[in-house]
Amino acid sequence: MKAFFSDLPVALFRLLGKLPLGFLFFISSVLMYPLVYYVARYRLKVVRRNMEAAFPEKSIEQRRRMERAFYHHFCDMFMEMLHIFGLDKEEALTRMHFVNPELVTDYADKQQGVLLTCGHYGNWEYMSLLFLKMLDTGNQQGYSVYKPLRSVIFDRLFQQIRSRFGGGIVTKDGTFRQVIRLRKAGIAGIFGLVSDQSPTARNLHYWTRFLNQDTAFLTGPERMAKQTGFAVLYADVKRMKRGYYETTFRRITDEPMQTPEFWITERFARLMEETILRDPAYWLWTHKRWKHKRSMESFKLNES
Repeated sequence: MKAFFSDLPVALFRLLGKLPLGFLFFISSVLMYPLVYYVARYRLKVVRRNMEAAFPEKSIEQRRRMERAFYHHFCDMFMEMLHIFGLDKEEALTRMHFVNPELVTDYADKQQGVLLTCGHYGNWEYMSLLFLKMLDTGNQQGYSVYKPLRSVIFDRLFQQIRSRFGGGIVTKDGTFRQVIRLRKAGIAGIFGLVSDQSPTARNLHYWTRFLNQDTAFLTGPERMAKQTGFAVLYADVKRMKRGYYETTFRRITDEPMQTPEFWITERFARLMEETILRDPAYWLWTHKRWKHKRSMESFKLNES
């Protein structure tokens, strides 16, 4: 019975996703956006606090315009994610244009794995279209690295979305085991990591200035790169127009073990900030990104 009540909503979401995206955008504009922004005021205090801290030089009205643009996009993005269930190959390849896919696929010839880092920007779930377009060339296998969600319904939904086009999914704890399996099979793995989350309180190992604030960054991708020798790339996403995105891959390093400590993490932070500042409305401002405050001990640690 418990499985039924978790599977039924997922099935309904899948059916909804098969509707034309134009109709889903209509629902987003006339129903979802007013409910989320004006009625539920979903995490509005968090969004306003984040934007005020990130852009103190902007007027209140400028930040309100940015805020409304974000919530419009936030609602659209949910509909876009659902519509992944209704995408055929032809439409899928128009929704996310990859400018330089060879930067990813060329590593197959070297038998070198790739850590593909990105942030909660644009529609990060569209990165799964990478598997459809690129992983059919070369000896590569792709995986989305994820942290299981507390909601069983949304956990199943996002697992199905991320595996829709042939890619695998693996938990953070299971990533290294999968790396070992691929190496034994002689396959170059590609692991996609959404890397701009706030670390847990016990993992505040690296701080930097990010959007005008002292910000702790995850160092897991850097540690994984140094342990595996994987190349590290950054997915720089642009929203071209409603429902359409473009990704340019940027190399951070393909010699991670030769880089100084935290250099990879710092480089990711700078690239992520550059993406956000280009058009701030498309970042996920509802995250409690700055819930941790920097201590004097962390200042001393970073300076040593």
